[in-house]
Amino acid sequence: MNNTTPKNKRRRSRSGATTSGSKAPSRARAKSKVTKKKPAASLEKKAASKPEKVEIPMHKVWMTSIPKAELAELPAAVYGGKITIVDTPELLQQAVATLSKSKVLGFDTETKPSFKRGEHYSVSLLQLACDEECFLIRLNKVAVTEELKKLLENQDILKVGVSIHDDFHQLKKLFDMDPQGFVELQTYVKKYNIADNSLSRIYAIIFGNRISKGQRLTNWEASQLNEHQQEYAALDAVACLRIWYHLQAKGFDYKTSKYYREFEIPASQVPHN
Repeated sequence: MNNTTPKNKRRRSRSGATTSGSKAPSRARAKSKVTKKKPAASLEKKAASKPEKVEIPMHKVWMTSIPKAELAELPAAVYGGKITIVDTPELLQQAVATLSKSKVLGFDTETKPSFKRGEHYSVSLLQLACDEECFLIRLNKVAVTEELKKLLENQDILKVGVSIHDDFHQLKKLFDMDPQGFVELQTYVKKYNIADNSLSRIYAIIFGNRISKGQRLTNWEASQLNEHQQEYAALDAVACLRIWYHLQAKGFDYKTSKYYREFEIPASQVPHN
């Protein structure tokens, strides 16, 4: 009996695995050497799924606009005048009587902010400013009277504001009204080549002061409006009045303004005269 094992016969290793006499690459090693080629159709599909980068056409235009960084560096504007809180029918009657004597009023509204989805509030405050004082009419505490409605519909008394259609939308949720005699500053200042739309920026361009917006998202339905809320609300209405008076008396030469410069903006946003 031959005790030798032929070379071409299989042997068992100590681990129990069967091996052959000649070394052969393992299946794992063999797989690593094989590179699968992705079908051309798959590559085309992947390429097609990537959105093409669309270049937005830009246009250079000269206009009057204040950048956010420069706005933040300006000194804060202040009102410092008389503020009257109107939260009773008697006070509302007195306020309307005083306001009705003016030819021009500053106008604005404030609404309690909502921080939850689906949560909405009615307009809380109506600000009307005349030369002598600013009245803060708390619409969450006092009902709109026929006299107040007539004031807002009086075309012989100008009411100057910013984004007034948003204010109308909120006010009409409380009562029916046909607003007359209103001036939209966003539109009016375009004749002076002022491109900005916010009250704060328009005011800054003309007067060199910024209107702080720190109180905008505070509770306008609080039992008592604090001093900072009162100053903020009054200044918004008074600022509209100041802008109107300044433009009527002195105008605005945008070519001498340091904020008149060349900007590069999307062609779709170029203002058309």
